[in-house]
Amino acid sequence: MMQTGFRKLALAALVVSGALFVAAPSQAADTIKFGVAGPHSGDLAPYGIPAMRAAEMIVKEKNAKGGINGKQIELLVQDDQCKPEIATNTATKLISQGAHVVLGHICSGATKAAMGIYKDAKVIAMSPSATNPDLTQSGDYPNFYRTIASDDEQAKLAVKFAVETLKAKKVAVVHDKGDYGKGFADFAKKFLEEGKVAKVVLYEGVTPGAVDYSAVVQKIGREGADVVIFGGYHPEASKIVTQMRKKKVNAVFLSDDGVKDESFLKVALKNAEGSYATGPRDLSKQPLNAKAVEEYKKAYNTEPGAFFQEAYSATLALLNAVEKAGSTNYDAVTKSLQNDFVETPVGKIKFDKKGDAEGVGFSVYQVKNGAFVEVK
Repeated sequence: MMQTGFRKLALAALVVSGALFVAAPSQAADTIKFGVAGPHSGDLAPYGIPAMRAAEMIVKEKNAKGGINGKQIELLVQDDQCKPEIATNTATKLISQGAHVVLGHICSGATKAAMGIYKDAKVIAMSPSATNPDLTQSGDYPNFYRTIASDDEQAKLAVKFAVETLKAKKVAVVHDKGDYGKGFADFAKKFLEEGKVAKVVLYEGVTPGAVDYSAVVQKIGREGADVVIFGGYHPEASKIVTQMRKKKVNAVFLSDDGVKDESFLKVALKNAEGSYATGPRDLSKQPLNAKAVEEYKKAYNTEPGAFFQEAYSATLALLNAVEKAGSTNYDAVTKSLQNDFVETPVGKIKFDKKGDAEGVGFSVYQVKNGAFVEVK
């Protein structure tokens, strides 16, 4: 039911984008083509739809004021369902449509699958949410940027919190085998072992989409873990924490920003209570952030979901770079991204030569009374 609802939302959003922002064929050569790639259907649509809407909001506003550099902005929207095998086709379609820059992808696995295609085409892609460290640290993707900190920083915070605040002595590290989830888990395991304060009593991957995770839950209980660090997304996390509570496994559940989403709360319900997750810092009091959120609620009659602020910031950063560069030239836009600051909901940012936004970071959140609350 949830999946069907998000498909309807995605379709409606695509219709809106087509009606408002896509230039007529005769004008296509005179537009700035702004690609948007992410999950707009399926279980992970709650991560992709807010990002797509962030781009729609900004593009609508920019076009109403005359566009950029005398040109209107044309949105090109493609759904990758957060699946690497679909993401390669998505990237190929965006390149064939002439995308000058791309907002996306959302999931690290899908992003990795697509980046080589953008690289070969000399197209810059900026993700609001792909946190896998290799995307910037390997040097393989000089055309990749992001407005969120990487998994190593996130995992370091999670381990520090588990050891210093939760006083963990035995930790079970579980992941979903994906680039994002396993990457986060690998760093968590590494930092735990380096710290030598808490022991990793279990390190195991689970299969995404499985109905039953009782086997790994039993292992968590059998090993006497006092904290579970999970790397992955909300569908698996909600099932694991629910089965943990049903089987009276009382270990504290601590996860990543792939779980810090309303969908985790809606599926896990009372079983989510007391759980922790890392996520981008709460910037709700930042004026531009507050303005963006208010505009979103007015436009869509709902709260923005995960990674909205990061996507809004990425869209502003990309369009600002195009404007400052005076063109969509790859080298000129790259130079602007790395040298020109831009005010965004995640702060005043520019990017280092690896592609990471300078000044962004994570906080820890706890589920209290059915909502994520930042831990001070």
